Amino acid sequence: MHRRQFLQTTAAGLLAPALRAAPERPNMVLFLTDDLGYADLGCYGATDLRTPNIDRLAREGVKFTHCYSNGPVCSPTRAALMTGRHQQRVGIEWAIHPGQHGWGLEPRHTTIATRLKRAGYRTGIFGKWHLGYEPIYGPNQHGFDEFAGLLSGNIDFYSHREINGELDWYEDLKRADTPGYATEIIARKAASFVDRHAGSPFFLYVPFNAVHWPFQAPGRPHDLRERKTWFDGARADYVRMVESVDDAVGMVLRTLAQRGAARNALVLFTNDNGGERLSINRPFAHRKATLWEGGIRVPGIAHWPGVLPAGRISDQACISMDLSATVLAAAGVTGPFAPPLDGENLLPILTGKAPPRERTFCWRIDREDRKQKAVRQGDWKWLRDGSIELLFNLAEDPGERHDVGYRYPEKLAALRQRLAEWEEELKKDPPPKVIK
Repeated sequence: MHRRQFLQTTAAGLLAPALRAAPERPNMVLFLTDDLGYADLGCYGATDLRTPNIDRLAREGVKFTHCYSNGPVCSPTRAALMTGRHQQRVGIEWAIHPGQHGWGLEPRHTTIATRLKRAGYRTGIFGKWHLGYEPIYGPNQHGFDEFAGLLSGNIDFYSHREINGELDWYEDLKRADTPGYATEIIARKAASFVDRHAGSPFFLYVPFNAVHWPFQAPGRPHDLRERKTWFDGARADYVRMVESVDDAVGMVLRTLAQRGAARNALVLFTNDNGGERLSINRPFAHRKATLWEGGIRVPGIAHWPGVLPAGRISDQACISMDLSATVLAAAGVTGPFAPPLDGENLLPILTGKAPPRERTFCWRIDREDRKQKAVRQGDWKWLRDGSIELLFNLAEDPGERHDVGYRYPEKLAALRQRLAEWEEELKKDPPPKVIK
C-alpha cells in the first residue's frame, strides 16, 4: 500500500466549510492512537514528520490544547472512553497484561457502543481493545456489531503475536491469521465498514495499536520481533509509524467522502496517554505512566462540517470520557443515564452556545512501585509524586518546572482536599475487583 494512495482525498463533501444546522443522526468516527507524543503531529508542532490528513482535520475543525487522557496508560483510558465514567468505577486502573485472564470490562458496564446500537446505529471497532481477553469482556459483548483487531496491549505488527508468542488477531470472536501490517489492516477494515454502512447512521471506533512498541515501520515484513528485540527501535521507525497512522486516517476520510457520509460526520481524534521514550511530549515534562503533564496531556481534535467552526483552537479543558458524552449527545441519545456519566458533553462549548468554563479533573496511580495523585482545577495543578507534594500554575509553567506550593499553601491544601473528596466519592460504589 503506497502513501500516495492514502493521501488522495476528495475535497467535495469531506470538510465542507459552510455552517448549517446539525442533522439529527450523524455518522461518528472516533480515532484513538496509542502512546503518541503530544508534539508528534504537524498541527501540534512536529517538524520531522508529516501528518497532512490529521492536520486537515485540525485546520478545518477544533483543536484542543488542554485535552487530557483519563489514565496514564492504555486500559484505564479505554475503559473511561467506552463507558463515559471514571475508570476506577469499573475497576480498571492499570493496563491489562499479556495472559492476564479473568480480568476485563465486566458485561454489566454499559458502553457508548451499546447505547448507540440501541438507538439504531451500526457499530464497529477495528484495532486495539485492551479491555479483557475472554469473550465476555470483548467488543462484541459491549455493543459492537463488528470487530477486527487485537485484544491485548501490543503485538508484533506483522506476525500479530504478543511478546509471549501467542497469536492475538481476531475477526469478531475467532482468531484470524490475517496477513499484513497491522495499521494498514485496520485502515482497510475501517474503510470497508464505512463503505458497507454509509446508508445508515454508524459509529466507527478506530483504536490504533500504533505507535506503541514494538517499533516496527511499515514496509518491512521480515522485521519480526521476539522478546529480546521487542523494545528495540529508533526515532526514524517511530516517525514512519506515525505517518502510517496518518495514511490510515486519510483512507477512512476518503471513503467517508466518496460514500457521501462525510457531510454529516462527527470525527474525533485523540490519544490514550502521553508518549513513550521515542516520542516528543514538548513542552510537557515526563512521559507515559506518570501523572506529570507529559503522561496525561494529549492531542484532541473535533471535526463536524457545518456544526463545529473551522480553524478554532480551544483552551477548554477536557478529558477522554467527555468524548463519550459528546458522541451520545450528537447522536441524540439523552439521559438520564443509569449509572450517570462522569464525562460532559462538549458540544455547547465547541459550538459557542455556552462559554468555556473551569473544570476539575482527578487522577491516581496506586501501584506498589509507583504512587502518584494529581488534581487539575483551572490553571492550577496539585501533584503528589511518592512523598513529594507539588503545586504548579500551568498557565505560567506548562512544563511543571517551578513548584509554587510554598507561595500558595491554601491552594495546595484545597486541591489536596479535593482529591480526598473524589476518592471518598469513588468508595460509595466500589468494583468487586481492581486491576492496578
